[in-house]
Amino acid sequence: MKTSKAGIDLIKKAEGYRAKAYYCPAGILTIGYGHTRGVKVGMIITEAEAERLLQSDLESAEKTVSQALPELTQYQFDALVSFVFNLGADNFLNSTLLKKIKARATRAEICQQFNRWVFSGHTRLEGLVKRRKAESDLFFDL
Repeated sequence: MKTSKAGIDLIKKAEGYRAKAYYCPAGILTIGYGHTRGVKVGMIITEAEAERLLQSDLESAEKTVSQALPELTQYQFDALVSFVFNLGADNFLNSTLLKKIKARATRAEICQQFNRWVFSGHTRLEGLVKRRKAESDLFFDL
């Protein structure tokens, strides 16, 4: 399965486009639409380059989600790709969120798990609160 336009739009809105490398709230050097591999201080890219990097980064997140949960709706898949894109495969694969989804937990339980991932260190970030809400809404096709 591939990420739909709705999923890509969610990621782009949450990440924002940045032409110049910057440190995200977690202290990771980032560029474009949340790309982190091989980024150097002072690096500058075009929006077209950011789009290509996003597509490449999505492939890894898509593979993680597809292998962990092969039977999802498009909306569920998109929401979880955004989650993995933001937090990484290891966090997702070891998360209670994944366990709850596999156990077919209630909507409230799954939403609660999305909402646990809104901190950078001990700081609650409003951007992550909004992103997790958007992801859980998309997951449940709201």
